[in-house]
Amino acid sequence: MKRILFFVGTNLAIVLVLSIIMNLLGVERFLEQQGIDAEMVTLLIFAAAIGFAGSLISLAMSKGMALRMTGAQVIESPRSEQDRWLVETVRQFAQREGIGMPDVAVYDAPEINAFATGAKRNSALVAVSTGLLRNMTRDEAEAVIGHEVAHVANGDMITLTLIQGVVNTFVIFLSHVAGRFVDRVVFKNESGHGPGFWITMIFAQMVLGILASIIVMYFSRQREFRADVGGAKLAGREKMIAALEKLKKSVEPQAMPDELEAFGINGRMGGGLKRLFMSHPPLDERIAALKSQAV
Repeated sequence: MKRILFFVGTNLAIVLVLSIIMNLLGVERFLEQQGIDAEMVTLLIFAAAIGFAGSLISLAMSKGMALRMTGAQVIESPRSEQDRWLVETVRQFAQREGIGMPDVAVYDAPEINAFATGAKRNSALVAVSTGLLRNMTRDEAEAVIGHEVAHVANGDMITLTLIQGVVNTFVIFLSHVAGRFVDRVVFKNESGHGPGFWITMIFAQMVLGILASIIVMYFSRQREFRADVGGAKLAGREKMIAALEKLKKSVEPQAMPDELEAFGINGRMGGGLKRLFMSHPPLDERIAALKSQAV
């Protein structure tokens, strides 16, 4: 709840600062002189409602969607020694982090991967691939599980969702302002929304949406560094480093659905401008950062 209040408060603070800046620059007064009764407060409320709605609905449905998209099976009652070890490892780490026991699931995929998701820290989902269980040692797998439990304990799913909601709000708000400005000032449309509004708004949303993705992916990469540290604290730094080294030798993940890739331990790599849109930092950087940490 504190994390939610913090990010909602941050969003409101940004809205307030933006409003003050627009007043100081005379933007609102200029718009009014041009006949643009933008009603900024109403527009901001509308933008926030739309911007957060999709993100929050996706978060609320995340566990069910993840299970359906991956075909993961929740371990209701362990049937093998491996199932018992997996459930018990998650239980021990959850207790150490002071969170509720997550659902534990396994999904059939050849690549080494795992993910955590869920709207609440005390009722999350931790899932691992069959490829991870086949190709990692117990120590390495333990570190990956620690990494995912750390994501849950850090509230990373909620945090990333709220950040997405914040940037969505401003993409919608600024694109509407730009559309109204061009429509009224450039095309001299005095009533309703003309072609200038729609063309400008759609173009602005595309450009701002790209910038918003860069911001969200930056925060996604930062949370991976924190989860690596969390995994090292739970399982041991050497185990966490060994797990990341094993990931370097594995094939590039392909089976993880795009909607879940940001929540997995292993993400697609890229260089140049593509790096800005990566949900995960390069594994070499993660290993170097972990080695420099006093865990």
